[in-house]
Amino acid sequence: MDKGRNYKGIELFRVAAAFLVVAIHTSPLASYSAAADFIFTRVIARVAVPFFFMATGYFVLGGVSVRRSLKKLLIIYAAAAALYLPVNVYAGHLQSWGLLELVRQVFFEGTFYHLWYLPASILGLWLTDVLLRRLGAKRAGAAVIALYALGLLGDSYWGLIKNVHVLSSVYNGIFALMGYTRNGLFLAPIFFYLGARLRSGKKRAMGYELMGLIAGFAVMLTEALFARSRGWQRHDSMYVFLPFVMYFLFALLMRARGKVRLPLGNFSLLVYILHPAVIIAVRGAARVLGLWGLLVENSLGHYIAVCLGSAAAGAVILWLWERIKPRSASYAARAWVEVDLAALKSNAKRLQDFLPEGCELMAVLKCDAYGHGAVRSALELNRTGVRAFAVACLAEGVELRRAGVKGLILILGCTPADQWRVIRRYSLTQCAADAAYAHALSSSARGRIDVHLKIDTGMHRLGESWEHTDAIAECFSLPNLHVTGMFTHLAVSDSLEAGDVDFTEAQSRRFFSLAEELARRGIDTGALHTQASYGLLNYPDARCSYARAGVALYGVKSDGHDGVRDWPGLVPALSLRARIGLVRELPSGESVGYGREFTTARESRIAVLPIGYGDGVFRCAMHGGAEALVNGRRCPVVARICMDQLCLDVTDAGEVKPGDVATFIGRDGAEFISCEEFAAKCGTISNEVLSRLGKRLPRVYK
Repeated sequence: MDKGRNYKGIELFRVAAAFLVVAIHTSPLASYSAAADFIFTRVIARVAVPFFFMATGYFVLGGVSVRRSLKKLLIIYAAAAALYLPVNVYAGHLQSWGLLELVRQVFFEGTFYHLWYLPASILGLWLTDVLLRRLGAKRAGAAVIALYALGLLGDSYWGLIKNVHVLSSVYNGIFALMGYTRNGLFLAPIFFYLGARLRSGKKRAMGYELMGLIAGFAVMLTEALFARSRGWQRHDSMYVFLPFVMYFLFALLMRARGKVRLPLGNFSLLVYILHPAVIIAVRGAARVLGLWGLLVENSLGHYIAVCLGSAAAGAVILWLWERIKPRSASYAARAWVEVDLAALKSNAKRLQDFLPEGCELMAVLKCDAYGHGAVRSALELNRTGVRAFAVACLAEGVELRRAGVKGLILILGCTPADQWRVIRRYSLTQCAADAAYAHALSSSARGRIDVHLKIDTGMHRLGESWEHTDAIAECFSLPNLHVTGMFTHLAVSDSLEAGDVDFTEAQSRRFFSLAEELARRGIDTGALHTQASYGLLNYPDARCSYARAGVALYGVKSDGHDGVRDWPGLVPALSLRARIGLVRELPSGESVGYGREFTTARESRIAVLPIGYGDGVFRCAMHGGAEALVNGRRCPVVARICMDQLCLDVTDAGEVKPGDVATFIGRDGAEFISCEEFAAKCGTISNEVLSRLGKRLPRVYK
């Protein structure tokens, strides 16, 4: 499960952690010093498994991929258990397993001594995700700390309670079921939690993190040596200061960014799973070769041999898998949306720089971020400092929050008042569409809901009329609403014609005069915002707390003819491409497609592409003169567009063959087709084109 290959420090430490696990099971310094081996394998190496938990929590926990990750872990666990089944049979373990022992082995111990990590990952990931979703971050944190504290008493601090009859009886019952407390119930959740929290937590100075790691490890080492000297340890996986050490270690590793091309996550997982098999192989080879003293009795030689053998086995398996694995149903097989994340982040930075001081960017992620992929876009924007988002509906807000997106998430549309629990559970901010809706929401809720009041200043869509000052003021005192902002929408901010400019300025005056009147009444209106993309570009206003950037954030205008006073270096982030399925040679006078709407006027080469109106390429595109780029040349769309297919005339595009790429939106060589141009030829605007790009088109990020 390779995740986050831009996190060089985390990816490289995956490999180091795998070899630390090997050290735990081979004791490399035992031939030289029992104390040194204890420090290395029972203190230093104890960071390995918690690191794996934290990495999973960081990249997976709280997101829509939790279920998928649990499924992968189950598959890996089943495969690993099957791999070691012959060893268990040979050793006679299965014959001694009754029902209770089978439950313990499968759900807690892992059927082979090192496999406990996999059921611990499955249980711990599931449990921590449930705690975060049901309890929220603070109470979930308290829960995982409590579980870890209970686990400590059955691990390194067993000696403190083993003679306390009531406590020892409880823990002996736990041991009968689980064997140890270093499992998915007691050990794993706190580290999954820490990984998830570090993703969204406040960054501290590097010196602070380094000093924290050094001090934490020094105290943990002292703690471990003291517990060992007193004979307290039933096992030695859990220490009071281990979570502190892991927090600072992981924070430092997060700082090392850069591309990692190799699948280090999969490699480290293979080393972890395979190394006991390699231990058996090394012992067998040592007997055959007469090298028992060097490869087994010498603990360091044994460790090095197992590390080399495990690394070689893992590398060979990955090499073979790359050559035999089935090709996934990805963009390479059909058609795809390509999203340039660097362009998206650059646009966000340019818009942030363009904003007046004190005004923040609110990224609008309606309709899957205008086709760019809402979750991935939001997470990338989170990392660039964007802390406010807008969505169209409750489901979109929940999806972002479950994916780990932090900050304000404003629902711009109406949500049924009886859904207040969902709004509150996911810490979303609801638009109060008018005063009547605000009263209904307040009456339904059994707890405070954050809302932004929508004010109608002339668009006459959503919002309470700006003239109804008393009704608006009353909304601020409703018992179950916490009004944290107020906003309006400008109807013609995309036009610079004199009449439209006057109308927009009148809307702005109405809104801020209302805000001033409410302030005179002693009402805190919270954050004020009036501008969408064109309002931001044409009417920047220092009085606004947020600017709701939608289509401009993606480097696109709604219409190529729209007037803007400024366009601060924004570039398109999205391309639409498809692979040519086949190429037909047709003589002059042959018709193509349904209805025979296109007939060749010359000997022609017609390319058939597996993309159609089911993917968002409008059926009317042919009649508007839509084109695609093939080999850097413009090729017209011909014949009627089908749900899943369309045709291009590639006669003038040079050599064209199946598998070549056609670009409908984006660049190919020196040629470029903008979204605005494509939309115009479909008789619509860019917003509609982007929002209708089908879900079956994979989003490929670069």
